[in-house]
Amino acid sequence: MKSSAAAFGFQFVGSHVLRAAKGANTPNNKIRIAAIGCGGRGGANLGAMAGEDIVALCDVDDRRAAHSFKKFPKAKRFKDFRRMYDAMGDQIDAVLVATPDHTHAVQIMGAIGRGKHVYSEKPLAHSVAEVRTLTKAAKEKGVITQVGNQGHSSEHIRLFCEMIWAGAIGNVSEVHCGCDAFKNVYCQIDKQKALETEEHEVPEGLDWDLWLGPAADRAYNPAYLPFNWRGFSAFGSGCIGDWICHVLDPSFWALDLGMPTAITADTKGYDPKKHSDFYPKGTKITYEFPAKGERGPVKMVWYDGDYSIPQPDELAAEKRKVVGTGAVVIGDEGKIMHGSHGAGGCRIIPEAKMREFGRPDKKIPRVNGHQKDWLDSVRANKEAGSPFEYGGALSEIGLLGMIAIQRTWGSADSARTGLRLEWDAEKMKFTNDDEANKLVNPAYRTGWKL
Repeated sequence: MKSSAAAFGFQFVGSHVLRAAKGANTPNNKIRIAAIGCGGRGGANLGAMAGEDIVALCDVDDRRAAHSFKKFPKAKRFKDFRRMYDAMGDQIDAVLVATPDHTHAVQIMGAIGRGKHVYSEKPLAHSVAEVRTLTKAAKEKGVITQVGNQGHSSEHIRLFCEMIWAGAIGNVSEVHCGCDAFKNVYCQIDKQKALETEEHEVPEGLDWDLWLGPAADRAYNPAYLPFNWRGFSAFGSGCIGDWICHVLDPSFWALDLGMPTAITADTKGYDPKKHSDFYPKGTKITYEFPAKGERGPVKMVWYDGDYSIPQPDELAAEKRKVVGTGAVVIGDEGKIMHGSHGAGGCRIIPEAKMREFGRPDKKIPRVNGHQKDWLDSVRANKEAGSPFEYGGALSEIGLLGMIAIQRTWGSADSARTGLRLEWDAEKMKFTNDDEANKLVNPAYRTGWKL
């Protein structure tokens, strides 16, 4: 069913919304929020925003949304976000988007086009082109945005940046980061045969066509929902898409990394021709970031699944394990190890050096929670901590890794090495591989557009 909002571009914006976009809400006024995706992360985000006026809840799956429906009984309910925008456009100040990755862009663009502020779960979008389009549109509309890499609002990420800036480990040249969580979620290759042969009825309360959104049509299978869609390239961005916004964030901020100029992927248990719809059993992706300002070039290596972050010698001497999800940052005068979600547990290694260094001077203002930072920014009409320009760039790095995975070769039974893809960020294209460029802006299915 089509609505007048089916073209997700910019729309006429009413005066009330323009006032909201310009910060007319005061600290004593509640922000009127609509949520798209109300279970899982959506429910958690709504809990952090519960003090505002939750006016609308949109979810294609009544089962997943049931808890939020019960918690906010006065909110109007929708399955189709386009109908919600049509019906309540002048009653909404801001939108929370917490759906699977592949539907973020169309939902966010519908909000931006109406002058709504947006909080989006990470990664910001499902393709590099979508990220760029959303970032540009948000800037042009002047709306306040935040990507859900919640560790960006933490104390530890500020401590990490201040340590780096104070010279705690000297000049940084390498970052080794990754994630060892949910291996059975991110790699779904063992379900390939069942997906090709099984038939299932769509559960009551789920609108499967709306759940697919702009993705190519396919039959419903319970293998996709509610969490495992992350392991399918049509819907999610694998482990790297889920976690790079958390574990690379500290170095991205502290080192002002910007965009890489080259990406090379190694994979295990994966053949892009046979398994293009899946995420590998393991990935090791090397990014090359050019020198910038006073710092030299930086090599960042991502590890997940059957690849692990290498253990530094300093930890072996102390009989300690390397972090499973997080990073080891290497400078010419030392190393720092930290966990996920904003450099949790950030420490110089070995411990003796941490005790010797102490704590640096505070240089960065502190905030009280990631969602609250966005809400406070909406009221003050100021940029939030991880706007689309920042969180979108982190998302893009992960998406470039997803493309590099598709450009590997060799036997699926062994480790595979891929082409060193050379990336021109300004032109948004690979300069040495036309096949990779086809993945920068994949097509939507008929009836959907950005």
